[in-house]
Formats: sequence, C-alpha cells, structure tokens
Amino acid sequence: MKRILALSAFLALGACGQAAEKPAEAVPGTVTVADAWCRPTPNGAKAGGCYVTLTAGSDDRLLSVSTALAESAQIHEMKMENGVMSMGELKDGLPLPAGQKVELKPGSTHVMLMGLRDPLVDGGVASFTLTFEKAPAIGVHAAIKQPPVVDSEE
Repeated sequence: MKRILALSAFLALGACGQAAEKPAEAVPGTVTVADAWCRPTPNGAKAGGCYVTLTAGSDDRLLSVSTALAESAQIHEMKMENGVMSMGELKDGLPLPAGQKVELKPGSTHVMLMGLRDPLVDGGVASFTLTFEKAPAIGVHAAIKQPPVVDSEE
C-alpha cells in the first residue's frame, strides 16, 4: 500500500512539473489581441497609425481593418529600400504564423487610418475591427496615447 501511495505521489509531482514547464498553447482558429494603441494625431492630420500584437492559434492571415473613425483603414508596411523609407499597403494581408506573436509597431507593419473624420486625441479610445482569413473578426478598442520614449543613452 505504501508503495502505491509513493508511486502515485511521484507520478502526480512529475505531471505537475511537466505542466508547469509546458507553455500555454494558443487555441486553433482564434487570434488574441494585446497591447493595442494608436498615436495621437496633430491638428488637421487626416491619417493616423495604430499598433497591436496578434497571436494566432493556427496559421492565419490578417486580411483587413475597418473603422467608423476614417474613410479607410489599411494594413501598412514600412521598409527601407536603397536608403529611402517607403510605406505601402499589404494587399494580400499580413501572415500570422501559428503561436508566434506578430507585432504591429511604429516604423514597421501597422494599421493606417486614412481620411480621419476627427483627430485621434491623447487619452481617447479608437475602435476598429480586424478581419482574418480563418478566425472570427475581432473588435479592438485601442488607447490613444503617446509612444513610449526610448532613452538613446542605453
């Protein structure tokens, strides 16, 4: 009897150790959204940028963005070519590999709101909807705030 109890305790502890070491898995067919925010626009600006981190549970693709805040919204990519910064729409969307965080951030891939109806004001909230190839659409409520200041002395 003591051997059975000892073996049971050993197996239980072993299972607990394995569970603790195994990372949480994303759920197939879903996309999680984290750290959504938009940059405030200066007076009169008709375009604004929004940023978010997406993690898909299975291979997927961000196809489009829609919002009532602007005439249109696009998934944009910024890149440097021959010393010139260029920006343009990802017409085929943005691939989301399973289980990998895909960060839309300043100076890189981002959501571009064009033809803003009103300025994006610091302290406000910008709402938009992300549409995916496989996962259900997700409504996002992003804080409008200044980007974090990066200390250049580090």
